[in-house]
Amino acid sequence: MIQIITTLLALFMHTTVYAAAPTPTITPAAASTSATPTLNPEIDALKSRIASKVAELKLVEKRGFIGTVTDTSDTQLTLTDLAGNTRYVDVDELTKFSSPKSNNFGISDIQKGATLGILGLYNKDSQRMLGRFVDVMNLPQFLTGAIGSIDKKNYQMVIVTNANKKVTVDIQNTTKTSTYSQSTNIAKAGFSKLVVGKRVSVIGMPESNGNINALRVIEFTDLPINPVINQGILQELGATQAASSAAK
Repeated sequence: MIQIITTLLALFMHTTVYAAAPTPTITPAAASTSATPTLNPEIDALKSRIASKVAELKLVEKRGFIGTVTDTSDTQLTLTDLAGNTRYVDVDELTKFSSPKSNNFGISDIQKGATLGILGLYNKDSQRMLGRFVDVMNLPQFLTGAIGSIDKKNYQMVIVTNANKKVTVDIQNTTKTSTYSQSTNIAKAGFSKLVVGKRVSVIGMPESNGNINALRVIEFTDLPINPVINQGILQELGATQAASSAAK
């Protein structure tokens, strides 16, 4: 028995023990070193375009004005605004035109002397406007002068303005007619109360025939007419009216 145990111990002592093999370390693949194309030129170009656009926008602003046409072409309008300044308006295929008298209206229909309302983009550098909306406007006119003649049958009167121009004024049922004096101030009066040779002010709308459609008429009974008015024109109108009345 002792021999058997001794033999087993000897066999155990001479048994080869194999250690576990170490796990190999996996080395990560080297990162790609290929150069990525630089974006700096494209970025610089984009920055330049943005800066240019910002500078352009600072020079342009929306504006509008009312003026009288002095010249026209296929791509440009020249106007005099209410302050007497000359304005240049460029038009293109995006410009919209409108007129209260026509549904089909364009730049070729605009005539010298027309009153236009302009809305568009004003360039502070070139001092020109790119028109976006061009509208024909019919603005009331204010006239002051002296009554030269009265046509009671046709409800018209001719006044001589302070610029010595003869203007025919049409009186309508809606026209508000008044007289003014120091004693009565403003007093309501009819067309029949107007007197030739008196000082008068008229507010009205211009008509296509050159007459003025009166909205408001005020006769100043106490005030003399402006001395700049040519008396010869008044006398001529008075003589024409007298001859016309005699013929009737």
